[in-house]
Amino acid sequence: MTQPLIGVDLVPFARVRELLDPGIGPLLRRYLSAEELSVSRTPDGAPDQARIAGRLAAKEAVFKLLGAVGRPVPWQGIEVLRGPGGRPGIRLSGRAAELARDAGLGPIDVSISHDAGFAIAVAASSTVLDHPRSHVEPVSRDQARPRDEPVSRDQARPRVEPLAHAHSLSPDHPISQQSATPKGMP
Repeated sequence: MTQPLIGVDLVPFARVRELLDPGIGPLLRRYLSAEELSVSRTPDGAPDQARIAGRLAAKEAVFKLLGAVGRPVPWQGIEVLRGPGGRPGIRLSGRAAELARDAGLGPIDVSISHDAGFAIAVAASSTVLDHPRSHVEPVSRDQARPRDEPVSRDQARPRVEPLAHAHSLSPDHPISQQSATPKGMP
């Protein structure tokens, strides 16, 4: 049986403006890969704040799926690129790929939207409930356990009732696919 997982994040365009401020240096390069930066430009070549904010939100949403609370975000290891038909696609590498493997994650779908000075992203995946490491690490150091000490699923993850039909969904099932809403639609 699989457990659906969802991560969501919201990034204000004002945060992107701060990252683009020439007075603070090339900070944005710490968060976005060269390929991500190249596809986050307006037609005249200027940085596109909406696309950048959307990519940052998607990276945070994907990070939330990895179950690595309290650890640094592997920014360069989570890339948000153009997939088939212009849909956002996720490419994991390095530490992010390790965390995804350790969490037993299946394929990751992401949806990004922006409006009124904000970008929002939702990332969805699933994990096999029997996977030996499909749990969320404890949040505080006071509650932390040594990595080799077994943690029951009830201790490690808040109780969430799975969808009644979630076990029957495969990655290619239409409900598990990201869908795009045309601009201007609610």
